[in-house]
Amino acid sequence: MPDSAAASLLTLEVERAGDVATVKCHGKLVLGVCDVLVSKVKALIPDTKRIVLDLTDLKQMDSMGLGTIVRLYASAKSGGSCLVLVNLGPRIRQLLGITNLLSVLTDMCEQGVTIRF
Repeated sequence: MPDSAAASLLTLEVERAGDVATVKCHGKLVLGVCDVLVSKVKALIPDTKRIVLDLTDLKQMDSMGLGTIVRLYASAKSGGSCLVLVNLGPRIRQLLGITNLLSVLTDMCEQGVTIRF
């Protein structure tokens, strides 16, 4: 998939406030665009204690997107950061629930941050 097509499927906005970075995801987290999110979040891990993925405008996620979230969670945890998901839409929440990832990823909130639906 050409880079311009991938960019139109998923766009990201990063806002930093101290040791917290919020990554707002817009579009679709699907096969062919997951590396966009991975590269952006992995660049934040060494210097950011809490990385918040705001999924308010995420319209679709496939199995590659799910794998990407899990991979980023593991990378953040091993790098000393905390990855938090917020503002999950009903379809994304249902997908995480069906795959039992919602319960697995709830320990992301160990540090007092809750997953908001």
